[in-house]
Amino acid sequence: MQDLESAVAVVGMSGRFPGAPDLEAYWANLRDGVCSLSTFTEKELLADGADAAELRNPAYVAAQGRLADADRFEADLFGFSRTEAAALDPQHRVLLETAWSALEDAGHAPLNAASRTGVYVGGSPTEHALAAGTDPALAAAIGALQVRILTDREFLAPWISYRLGLDGPSMTVQTACSTSLTAVHLAVQALLLGECDTALAGGVAVGSVRKQGYVHYQGGIFSPDGRCRPFDEKAAGTVPGSGVGVLVLRRLEDALADGDPVRAVIRGTAVTNDGSGKVGFTAPGVDQQTAAITEAWAAAGLEPSAAQYVEAHGTGTELGDRIELEAASAAFAGGDGTGIGSVKSNIGHADAAAGAAALIKTILMLENATLAPTVDVTSPVTALRDSPLRLVTAAEEWPDRAGLPRLAGVTSVGIGGTNVHVVVQKAPERPTRPDPAAHPLVLPLSARTEPQLAAVADRLARRLRDADAPSLADVAHTLRTGRVAMPVRGYVVAAEAREAADKLAALAGGRRDTTTDPLGEAWLGGEEVTWPALDGDARRVSLPTHPFAGDSYGALTLRRPAAAEGTAQAPGPPTPASTSSPSPSPSPEDELDAVVAELVIEALDLNGAADLQQTYFEAGGDSLTAVHLAGRLRDELGIDVPIQLFLEPVTLKDMTNRIVEMKQNGGADGALDALLSEFEAES
Repeated sequence: MQDLESAVAVVGMSGRFPGAPDLEAYWANLRDGVCSLSTFTEKELLADGADAAELRNPAYVAAQGRLADADRFEADLFGFSRTEAAALDPQHRVLLETAWSALEDAGHAPLNAASRTGVYVGGSPTEHALAAGTDPALAAAIGALQVRILTDREFLAPWISYRLGLDGPSMTVQTACSTSLTAVHLAVQALLLGECDTALAGGVAVGSVRKQGYVHYQGGIFSPDGRCRPFDEKAAGTVPGSGVGVLVLRRLEDALADGDPVRAVIRGTAVTNDGSGKVGFTAPGVDQQTAAITEAWAAAGLEPSAAQYVEAHGTGTELGDRIELEAASAAFAGGDGTGIGSVKSNIGHADAAAGAAALIKTILMLENATLAPTVDVTSPVTALRDSPLRLVTAAEEWPDRAGLPRLAGVTSVGIGGTNVHVVVQKAPERPTRPDPAAHPLVLPLSARTEPQLAAVADRLARRLRDADAPSLADVAHTLRTGRVAMPVRGYVVAAEAREAADKLAALAGGRRDTTTDPLGEAWLGGEEVTWPALDGDARRVSLPTHPFAGDSYGALTLRRPAAAEGTAQAPGPPTPASTSSPSPSPSPEDELDAVVAELVIEALDLNGAADLQQTYFEAGGDSLTAVHLAGRLRDELGIDVPIQLFLEPVTLKDMTNRIVEMKQNGGADGALDALLSEFEAES
C-alpha cells in the first residue's frame, strides 16, 4: 500500500440516524434510496408541546429528521445516578453510547481501551441545555456548576474520556455544520504527529427529542415542503435533522500489525476557511472550498481526478449547492463522470453530526462496492452538464479498477466558512483465515440483563450465518478480549460457524448449550477468566455490539406539554383525617436531623434513609456534590461544614449527626469558603 506512513485506518464506527438505530439499518436505507425524514400529525406535535398557534401558521412545515429513542440511556453502565442522567443532555447520552459501540465494533473493550486514546468530537446547541441553564429549580437541586457540566457541549469529549478511561487528548470541536469532519481531520493529524495512538472522532446533533417542525421563511435555508433535494432544479432548502456518528481511527501500519478490522483508509485531509472572500458571513465561498479539496488530495499523494465519487455537503439550498458545485467542478476538473451525492436528502441536515453521517455513508459504499442514490431528485441542475461530476440518482455498482483502489472524497462546509475535505479509500484486502480443523472454542457472552443477553446471542448467530462470516477463532478472540465482562453471562462451545450459530440461536431462546467447558463454567459463575492463547495470529473482527436498553430520562423543554395548556393540574384527593391520638411533636434536634438527612439523600440521589449506612464516596459523592451540599447546608440551615467531614470513612448517618451537632455547637466558621477555595485551586 502506498504512503503507509501517512495513512490512517478506520477500524471501527457506530452511528444512529433518522430511521436507523444502527449502521446495518442505515446502509439498507441508503442502498434502497429511502427518505428517512418524518412528517408529523398535528396531534403528535401538540402532544410533544408544540404551540397550537404556530401550527396554524401556513408556513409551518411538520417535518424533521428525527432520532428515535434519543431520550433513552443506559445510565448505570456509565456510572450516572438517575438524577444525573435526567440532567445530562440527551446529546451526551447518545454520544457516550455511540462511542462505546464504536470501540466494540473495532474489537476493543470500551473500559479497557489502549493507552493514549484521544477523543475529538463536537455537538450542536440543544433545547435541553438552554432549558437547563435557565431553570433555577434545577440549579438549586444539583448546583449550577453541575448543571453546566452535565449539559454544556464543551464537555462532550471529557465525559467520554472520563467514563471510558481514555487518557489521550480530549477535545470538543466546534466549526458549526462541518464540526464532525473537522474532528476527523484533527484526529488524523494527532495520530500522524504521534499525539495519540488511537482516536475517537465524530459528532452529535440532538437539538430536541420532541417531535417538531419548523417555520419556512422565503429566502431562508429551510425547505418549504419538508424534503431536501440537493443539486436538483427544484431544490429550495434543507430540513433539520438529528444524528450521531463516531469513528475509531489508528495509524494504518499499527492497525495492520495489531490485527485490527480495517474498514477503510483515510489517505488525506485538509481544512480551510473562506475568510472574507464571500458575500456574507453565513454564505459559502468558492475558492477555499476548492483549496480544501485539492490540498486533501495533495496530502494523499493523489490527483483529484482519481476520485470516483464525492459525498458533498449538499444542503439543497440554491446558493449553497451552486457554490459547492462550482468549487467541486474546479477541483475535480480532470475527472470524467465522477459521481456526486448528499446524504442530507435521506436524513436531513444533521448539523454537527453531518460530516460523520457523510463519511460513514461513504465508507459503507466502499465496503459494499455500491454507490447509494441521492433521493427525491427528478431534475439535476443544468450546471452538471458542463461539470466533470454527475449526480447519482439510482443505486449502482462500484467496481474495482486496474491500478487504483476505490477512492472517494467527502466534503463538509460550516457556517462561518470552515471547509473540510477527506480522501478515503477502500480497505486493503484481508486474507481469509480458515478455522482449525477440529478444535472446539468457547464463545463467551455477557450483558446486563437476560433480554440483552438473548439479543447479543441472536445478533451474533445471524452474523455467523452470513456468507462473509469471520473465522470462529477471530470471533472467539474478539469476544474474549474486546468486550466488557457484564454480570449476566452465557457461553457456547463450537468448532465451526454453523454449529456456533445454531447454539447461539438456542441460547437466545433460553436453552443452554449441553456441551460444557471448565473455563466456560467459571465465566458463567462470574469469575474473571484468563483465556488461553488461540492458535495462529489473533485478529479482531467487527461483531454486533452491545444492545443498549436504557430507561427514558426525557429531556428538559422550553415548551409546556399539551396537557398543561390552559388547564391547571387537578388537585389530589384530600387526606382523610386521622382518628388516632395526635403524635407528640418532634424535638428541634429531630427536626433538624430529618432536614439534614433529606438534603443528603437528595444531593446523592439515594433511595431513602436506609442508604445512609454508606460512606459519602460509597454513595457516589464527589467534590462537586460536596461543594453543592455544603452550600445548601450553609444557605438553608446556616451550618458551615468542613471538607474533612466528607473525606472521613464514616457512614452518612454519622455524618448527618455530626452536622446537626455543628449547628448546635455553632458550626465551623469559614469551612465552606475554605472548601470553595480548595476546589477552585484544584480546577
